Amino acid sequence: MTDDSSRLAVLIDADNISAKVAKDIFDELAGYGTLTVKRAYGDWTSTQLNGWKGQLHKHAISPMQQFANTTGKNSSDSALIIDAMDLLYAGNLDGFVIVSSDSDFTRLATRLREAGKVVYGVGARKTPEPFRDACDKFTFIEVLRSDTSAPESSVPDSAASEPEESDPAAEPEAAAKDTKGALQSMLTKAVNKTATDDDWSSLGSLGSHLNRTDPSFDSRTYGFAKLSDLVKAQPFLEFKTVGGSNGPGQVWVRLKGRRGTTGATKKSAASKKAAAKQA
Repeated sequence: MTDDSSRLAVLIDADNISAKVAKDIFDELAGYGTLTVKRAYGDWTSTQLNGWKGQLHKHAISPMQQFANTTGKNSSDSALIIDAMDLLYAGNLDGFVIVSSDSDFTRLATRLREAGKVVYGVGARKTPEPFRDACDKFTFIEVLRSDTSAPESSVPDSAASEPEESDPAAEPEAAAKDTKGALQSMLTKAVNKTATDDDWSSLGSLGSHLNRTDPSFDSRTYGFAKLSDLVKAQPFLEFKTVGGSNGPGQVWVRLKGRRGTTGATKKSAASKKAAAKQA
């Protein structure tokens, strides 16, 4: 999906994303392609965007002024959407990066993809699932942070201000079990879907399938820098490397305990079909 020659527009909802994560975001986007357009939307007369003002020159971002004329309405969202459509029709770009945790951009992401453009999303974990799924790839800001502190949004998160009562001692253990179980289920399904006749699945096809089923999938979420590292650490998977005489080789994965069962089943079915025809 990522191509160093791709021309991308980075559109930032500055009212929604903290300036503290600007460096982490652009470090990540450096590997996505050429960032041809970089714009940040918000009310730059407001003190809430003081942090972003210091990032404008550092990352060559163009500030797009939108006055907050009405309480409770975000005019920056509308301006970002209008600009995105103008850039789309200009025909000079290969894709878009929408930096926001706001579900209001779900339809925009869908429309851009319908036009054949690649859409990357960057936002916090609290980003609603519809927006994440509307992107080709969605990256959580939390996995980009170089420290352990969580990014702060420039707008209050009402959902986070009302924590549910629970047993603090049981939460970490329960969360770890849920994450481990969900990861095993996700990887198992992906391997089964992408396996060849001998039950082996290439790492490339596995990664593509995972991103198609869940655009927010990222091995860094689970503490691994690469998908290959994540796969090799799973006790229910086995792997092999093919080739590598002039390079790293290709990694193949399959579920432990499988010994070409898929291929054997298909051959058996073919034999039965042939025998039926002869009869």
